[in-house]
Amino acid sequence: MHTQIDMHTQIDMPILQLEDISYAYDGGGDALQGVSLAIRQGEKIALLGGNGAGKSTFMLCCNGVRKPRGGRVLLDGVPVGTSRAEMMRLRRAVGIVFQDPDNQIIAPTVESEVSFGPMNLRLSGERVRAQTDGALRAMNLEEFRARPPHYLSGGEKKRVTIADILAMEPRLILLDEPTAGLDGAHTARLEQTLAQLHAQGIALLLSTHDTDFAWRFADRVVILADGQVVADGTARDVFGNAAALARAGLQPPMLYEVARALKLRDIPKTVEELKCMIGPFLS
Repeated sequence: MHTQIDMHTQIDMPILQLEDISYAYDGGGDALQGVSLAIRQGEKIALLGGNGAGKSTFMLCCNGVRKPRGGRVLLDGVPVGTSRAEMMRLRRAVGIVFQDPDNQIIAPTVESEVSFGPMNLRLSGERVRAQTDGALRAMNLEEFRARPPHYLSGGEKKRVTIADILAMEPRLILLDEPTAGLDGAHTARLEQTLAQLHAQGIALLLSTHDTDFAWRFADRVVILADGQVVADGTARDVFGNAAALARAGLQPPMLYEVARALKLRDIPKTVEELKCMIGPFLS
């Protein structure tokens, strides 16, 4: 029997902790080397790094898809074992949205796709319907309920894969390169979706190499390089760490650079904020 966590007395306890995680693929070098990270309720975290930095491997270890070679994963302070029950406990709390929706979508209709997770939890039929309906409504997919998901657009498929996870009622959602393949309009829609999820108290961690998107989205930024954490802090502090950015082959966000060039005290998150800041000086 697992230790029961009193959430009233453990308010600051992370949802998920990775302690000294290492992972290596067969025939390759270390993908992760001693990575430690704690994720708390309601955080918005951007995980940055170049190709091969270890971002996707890190996420797969968070969700139990990959078993670390060393270190341990804790959910609500309790180490996660390898049994099916333990994996289900982890995957119900921590959902992952993969970069390519076609690698995640398996069912013939949107409704059956979104209901698959709750059904796999062996919930009652009434509960499965309620959680499926809630996820479809949250992702504005009700009119697509009977549609084959493979015939939807890239942005619509992304919404389906997020609904897949929402139907499991997770507390933390991991998104691997969520803007990959999306145009500007669908990226803006995704940002609105992330804001809605965050407003519900769900913790969000997304991997990306797009520092402009990360700057708009994240309160906290973690940089991986060569399978190691080289920076972890507020977005403002991390994007001011030139050495960490250089090691990961990243450029600072454009608005961050503009604000520094103009010697602004505050750094805008959006172009609209920048216009408000500099407007008085242009009139």
